Amino acid sequence: MYRLILTLLPVIYLAPALAADPVVELLSAVSAGRTSQVRDLLAQGADANAKNAAGRPALVLAGFSGNTRTARLLLGAGADVNAVDSAGNSALIAASAFGHADTVELLVSAGADVNLKNAAGQSALARAVLSGYLAVAERLKAAGAVEEAAGEEPAAN
Repeated sequence: MYRLILTLLPVIYLAPALAADPVVELLSAVSAGRTSQVRDLLAQGADANAKNAAGRPALVLAGFSGNTRTARLLLGAGADVNAVDSAGNSALIAASAFGHADTVELLVSAGADVNLKNAAGQSALARAVLSGYLAVAERLKAAGAVEEAAGEEPAAN
């Protein structure tokens, strides 16, 4: 019983502090797709460019989950549309890899760099093609995405 109490004490005392951290709350809400909570936290001044402990920005989390409404809120609050995580993945690369067409459309419309490459040398177009999301790939091409060999820059228009 004594061990149980010692184990639970840090949780009991740290839980309110963690819950009160607007960055932790925002990232949790973004990850879970809790749009109304994201809206409220941003209205209270939470940083739309917040990153989790692994260095993944809130907008990239929204890209991975394909939550277009959350991504729209983050962009409206000033999130950097081309922010990347520690692997170089932007929200557009993440959304493309998972076939989130509506989120891809939003990010492209918001000015996302369609030719940005991650640390592995893969662009949003490459990720969409590799994952079999051909409609997403066509939308990226229509926005100017070109596939080059890893390490090469797209040709100037």
